Amino acid sequence: PARPKGVVPPTPWSRKEGMRTAAALIPLVALVCPSQGFYLPGVAPQEYATGAKVDLKVNKLTSTKTQLPYEYYRLPYCKPEAIENVAENLGEVLRGDRIVNSMYDLRMGVDETCKVLCRKELTDKETEQFAEFVSQEYRVHWILDNLPAATKFVDDSVPGEPVTVYDVGFPMGFRGSSDIPNTEDGVPYLNNHVAVTIKYHTDPTFEGARIVGFEVEAYSVQHKYSGAWKEDPDSNTFLTVPITPDLPPQPVFTGAAAEGGKVTEEIVFTYETTWEPSDIRWASRWDLYLYMGDDQVHWFSIINSLAIVLLLTGIVAMIMMRTLRRDLNRYNEADKEDLQEESGWKLVHGDVFRPPPMPLLLASSVGTGIQLFLMAFISILCAMLGFLSPANRGGLLTATLLLYVLMGVPAGYVSATTYKAMQGEQWAASTLMTALLYPGVAFATFLFLNFFIWAKGSSGAIPIGTLIAIIAMWFFISVPLVFVGSFFGYKAPLPDPPVRTNDIPRQIPTQAWYMGPQFTMLVGGILPFGAVFIELFFIMTSIWLQRFYYVFGFLMIVLLILVITCSEISIVLCYFQLCNEDYGWWWRSLLNSGAAGIYLFGYSFVYFSTQLEVVGAVPTMVYYVYMAVASLCFFLTTGTVGFFAAYTFVWQIYGAVKVD
Repeated sequence: PARPKGVVPPTPWSRKEGMRTAAALIPLVALVCPSQGFYLPGVAPQEYATGAKVDLKVNKLTSTKTQLPYEYYRLPYCKPEAIENVAENLGEVLRGDRIVNSMYDLRMGVDETCKVLCRKELTDKETEQFAEFVSQEYRVHWILDNLPAATKFVDDSVPGEPVTVYDVGFPMGFRGSSDIPNTEDGVPYLNNHVAVTIKYHTDPTFEGARIVGFEVEAYSVQHKYSGAWKEDPDSNTFLTVPITPDLPPQPVFTGAAAEGGKVTEEIVFTYETTWEPSDIRWASRWDLYLYMGDDQVHWFSIINSLAIVLLLTGIVAMIMMRTLRRDLNRYNEADKEDLQEESGWKLVHGDVFRPPPMPLLLASSVGTGIQLFLMAFISILCAMLGFLSPANRGGLLTATLLLYVLMGVPAGYVSATTYKAMQGEQWAASTLMTALLYPGVAFATFLFLNFFIWAKGSSGAIPIGTLIAIIAMWFFISVPLVFVGSFFGYKAPLPDPPVRTNDIPRQIPTQAWYMGPQFTMLVGGILPFGAVFIELFFIMTSIWLQRFYYVFGFLMIVLLILVITCSEISIVLCYFQLCNEDYGWWWRSLLNSGAAGIYLFGYSFVYFSTQLEVVGAVPTMVYYVYMAVASLCFFLTTGTVGFFAAYTFVWQIYGAVKVD
């Protein structure tokens, strides 16, 4: 990796302004919170005096090949006598974070050259563990002053403008090949020496120094020392000092026949520390982690989505301004003698508000959909304003779960009013289904998957205490809030439909193949999915390739475009359906735009085969189960937007026509 040269890349306005806004709100929140103090992670800097101890905490091991995180000390690394766990929020636990202390002794401003951490004598099982994790390309994650350890590299994607950026974590090791000197083909080599570079910033406005960078460069060195190993690590004389790239690396031989039966019996772990002054201010220290060199792709995504919106807007405008106005003029000016010649959407006015089949399921689907939409909208809005800084690990996931629970009130209200509009009378069943059906499906699915992750020993398995906390949030907060919303929903008066429903349902004529639900779902889903496809790619990359995603300003624009696209495609397809004398628009309006979720699940297969190198049955199961649940949520969200757009459209056009 190249050393950083030049200036720091500019940061998006949203993050800087958001952090300033958050900092300005601290005094206000401190006044209203009856607590001993208030701290917003990522906002309050910490100063260190020269020689002060700086705690280096170890977090977890992750791999894009297995998608299963593990605790750092699951492997036989150098471990302190007393393990001190750091308090974690809900999001950190669900992400598999397990933050604990380490043996690394770092002092502010004090450089160290090749300091011994420990010497490990390995058993056969421990050697096999190291070899397996290195072969699966695991990366090591550390934390220093709330900054994650990062590997530095130069991004030269823009010709003539190389930029230094960070890749979170550092490789645990590598496999030997003919291209790497002093290595044997296929043999795993462990990175047992780390060069830690810590950047700090000083300023006359505060005392001490603030840490603004945490870089780790990992090496594999087969340490040699003279004589027998002495108990005091500093008393040993190393023959492999100073550390240079041409030194033989540290192999992890497991005794396999392909390795000539050799076994690695000991590994010496060492580290060196370099402190570098930096002009980077504390508020900008995350810039290199979050640098985005492909912002033009996001703009292309916006332009692509806007093109789809303009196309749909033109179609809707043509329907509204020409076809629909012509229909209304013709229907309203017709004499009574011409009533027998009615055709088109006016012909089904006596059945258009007839309750659909399975109204309980439809009402609960719409209620859950509005719950998910409001959760996503508020989460993205808060992140866009900077309140969910990446410095607050797990903050976005925690906020998302809490918002979902709190959005139980609008979910219950919308579900109740929708069910009431469909002349439903089983209000208790409707409320319970809204509160339990889809959350229950998701919870049961994750619980089933959790057993497999737990069997693998991964820290990604949700602990029993966290499971109990989630169940308590669900049953003691979310469910009561849904009942509160349903109570107000059933009490709220609804206006009478603009047309009366006939006692005898009208027979729906045979429909052409292109008006069937399968084809309209095919058309109705591809446009909303196409409008957000590029941004979905970046979101999936951040999740499955473990990268930061922070362009929430773009995401908010894409969300608004998605709402417009779902609304317009739903209105267009609903109009065509009514014109063909098919009044079963209730479910179709949900399914047509909601089919974008089916496209998302289909795309997950393409993404898996083209972007990922996942190995193993459990990791593959983890991927597809998570994508299935995400696709279901996307289906409910987009379907709900389309449903209410069609509902409003139907109400408006039948309220504008004269019916005898």
